[in-house]
Amino acid sequence: MIPKLSLKLSLKWLAFVCLAGLLAPALSRADDTAVAIATGGLVPRQETRIVMAKEVLAISTSKIVVDYDFRNDTDEDVTTEVAFPVPPYGHGPLSLPVKMAAFSDFLLQVDGKAVAFAVQAKAFSKQKEVTQILETDHIDIASFGHLDEGQGGVYRVTIPDLMRLPAEERNRLIALGIFDLDKDGAEANYDVQLQYHWTQRFPAHSTTHIRHEYTPLTGYEIIPLGDIRLELAYAEGNTGTSATQNQKLGLDRLESFCADKSFLRGVLRRSATLPKQNWGYASPQWVDFILTTANAWKKPIEDFTLIVDRTPAKDGSGGGPISFCSPNSTDPEKLDANHFRVHLTNFVPTRELRIAFF
Repeated sequence: MIPKLSLKLSLKWLAFVCLAGLLAPALSRADDTAVAIATGGLVPRQETRIVMAKEVLAISTSKIVVDYDFRNDTDEDVTTEVAFPVPPYGHGPLSLPVKMAAFSDFLLQVDGKAVAFAVQAKAFSKQKEVTQILETDHIDIASFGHLDEGQGGVYRVTIPDLMRLPAEERNRLIALGIFDLDKDGAEANYDVQLQYHWTQRFPAHSTTHIRHEYTPLTGYEIIPLGDIRLELAYAEGNTGTSATQNQKLGLDRLESFCADKSFLRGVLRRSATLPKQNWGYASPQWVDFILTTANAWKKPIEDFTLIVDRTPAKDGSGGGPISFCSPNSTDPEKLDANHFRVHLTNFVPTRELRIAFF
């Protein structure tokens, strides 16, 4: 999670990431990163009778799509709650916009038809649950009281659900530390635990197809080419040069992508062909996905396919090298110039997935 600061100003996340790219040479390493928010697949509530017969996971920097075939081999229909847990999020100066943090573009289909789902939101302030307090005052938890940033062209954070309350109740919530309010605006001092869930019936001796999709929240970092050269030297067995603390951050990031010698050489070759104004930096984005949520179903995943898509975006970005720690260390198959596939049978995930797009 991005730490909260005492400032009232809440930066727009996309603007921050764009500026980080434009101002790379002037930034310190500590300011050159944006965290990826890891999400995963669907989770049943205490239900291990259903087999994940097939999972097709398609990942790009703009969309994650997961297609499942769930099979019920028992003699009885199984009805259970299924959830898509959203990583906890808060409100603060460098927090993501609420719609992004809440993965509000989450879409669900069952057997080819769109399905509505319920939303469960809980609030925690100073590690204490305050859900009931907010619900009693009819404050929307997930949106921080319908938080609104920017009024009439002047930047100011307002929380309509808080401001409509009688002054006495508003002051009580402020005294409890759930909100702050002063001349600079309002701030919600709680974190949201959110999940989308629905009741799913799995008929006996049949297969149910479920599909969900959403926009991922990608990580971002600026890595000097010198760090890449140093990592390549280590990979080739040349350990005569020690890394500085800043360089170790870049090396750790490259290792989390499983960047091997061939990949590192390719990035350096590609960088050599770019205009000099790239300032000698590589700027990978990455997508994190929690593969082990599949273990909440009956193991193993009988048929698993990962498809990585690096198709260039309309603005011309993307299409560069990719690197990731392939599940079960399986070599990816190149389907075409921009699509790569990993296929496994009887797969039990033991680690999460991180895919880097350079």
